Amino acid sequence: MASSRVFSLHDPSACRAAFPTADVELFPSAKGKFHAGIAQVAMNAIWIHRIHISLPEINTVAVKPGRTSIGFLTECNSSSFTNCGLEVQPGDIVMNRSDVVHQRSDADFHYGAVSLPSDVLAAAAEAIVGRELPATSYNCITRPPSTLMCRLLNLHKIIGQLAHDVPDILEHPEVTRALETGLTHALVRCLAEGHSLEQTVVGRRHDTLVSRFVEFLEANPDRPIYLCEICAAIGVAERTIRSCCEEHLGMGPIRYLTLRRMHLVRRALLHSDRSKATVTQIVTDHGFWELGRFSVAYRALFGESPSETLRQPTRGEHGLSPAGLLEN
Repeated sequence: MASSRVFSLHDPSACRAAFPTADVELFPSAKGKFHAGIAQVAMNAIWIHRIHISLPEINTVAVKPGRTSIGFLTECNSSSFTNCGLEVQPGDIVMNRSDVVHQRSDADFHYGAVSLPSDVLAAAAEAIVGRELPATSYNCITRPPSTLMCRLLNLHKIIGQLAHDVPDILEHPEVTRALETGLTHALVRCLAEGHSLEQTVVGRRHDTLVSRFVEFLEANPDRPIYLCEICAAIGVAERTIRSCCEEHLGMGPIRYLTLRRMHLVRRALLHSDRSKATVTQIVTDHGFWELGRFSVAYRALFGESPSETLRQPTRGEHGLSPAGLLEN
């Protein structure tokens, strides 16, 4: 029996709770009103997500071990999307082999994902096409024949619409089985008959460097960090790390560091106990020491002062207020 949930989120940090099969960190990269609409359906083996995000954003995704995650644009007029430095076009399928994936998109982003156990996908390929899927060791883009891709997109859309409009029908085992079988068949055909474009050697190296860069930021959350220090820590020249970050994150390393920490400060302000926490404590805990300059930059990005954010009602464990999550 399938279960479904429909999320309407206005806090980027709340998106983490909407993806049980992956760890997701999402940071909007522009000022504006953030909204993420997410439809989620969990069937017997397959999980699907249909996602619409209003603002440009950068995200990091770590897929849980033992599962394969496949993604694609769901609308032909969706904003552009980059996966590990590879430009993804409508009609493309992304299959990630890395433990951690860095993605970015522009405003008005429409994305679909299918996640299933890797052994289930392998067994389905043997049953449907009589062979293993093309072996790739790294992240790649597959471009299937348009007729096969249209079938995959239509099935994905139908399941998402059921989650929104008539979720009770997904509780019928025969409906779930039919939808899951059809989706698996369409997915395997797309992957088996599509043309694959793998990352280049340079692209794979850049992927590794960006992951090491982000790991360094995560390990040093509470002090100022300078570019020369980053380069020394990950063993790369300034020119190289700038090129890698522009390719994968759409901005230079220091700008990304600042953007990331700004969002982490906002998350902490929203989730802190107003009777105990102070803006100064939270801001300095995240490595900002010039408080006046920080306040100006914070207001420019979020449209309010840090103290105004702190005075808002405290969010729940996952940043979801009762009105921010609709479950069907």
